[in-house]
Amino acid sequence: MIYGYARVSTADQNLDRQLAMLREVITDDRYIITDKASGKDFNRKGYNSLVGTPETAPLLHKGDLLVIVSLDRLGRNYTEIHEQWNLITHTLQADIKVLDMPLLDTSKVENSLDGRFIADLVLQILSYTAEKERENIKKRQRQGIDAAKALGKHLGRPQAEYPDNWNFIYNEWKKGVYTATKAMELLNLKRTTFYKLVKQYENKVDIND
Repeated sequence: MIYGYARVSTADQNLDRQLAMLREVITDDRYIITDKASGKDFNRKGYNSLVGTPETAPLLHKGDLLVIVSLDRLGRNYTEIHEQWNLITHTLQADIKVLDMPLLDTSKVENSLDGRFIADLVLQILSYTAEKERENIKKRQRQGIDAAKALGKHLGRPQAEYPDNWNFIYNEWKKGVYTATKAMELLNLKRTTFYKLVKQYENKVDIND
């Protein structure tokens, strides 16, 4: 079985480019799993359906192939990329193919020690680079904010305040435990305020994740 995985960081970004590339390999959209969530960790509903959780069985099985457009769509945390790569290729015994980096295709190097070594080396370099890029982006953002504050400037509109239970309800909503309507009810927020806070919160997390 061949599965595809696509990810963008926020709800207002689109998956069109990734989906177009994945559809060249996968003809049935039912086998393309998507997330609109940060790449800073792997706590994502779509991704978890592929690798499984303590409560759910993984979609990926031995001999299956997972296709992604680029490594940073898998994630941006250096250590966790390695952990998840090993989970998929060793524990689940599935393969991974990265479209924009042909060397990262474990389905082609299964019986080649040299090929495995090259793939592992490339993975280390690229996953390290992905996390460093994320760190540098956040550092530049912080430097810009600090510089503006030093000049007495305020960047953007005044931010709305989050309810005390925001983090818990937001995370449950993102995981699909609560509908948006239920989340608004629990947070005692109107629809416009709820989505304003969602956008504000996700941009704060880092739109480049």
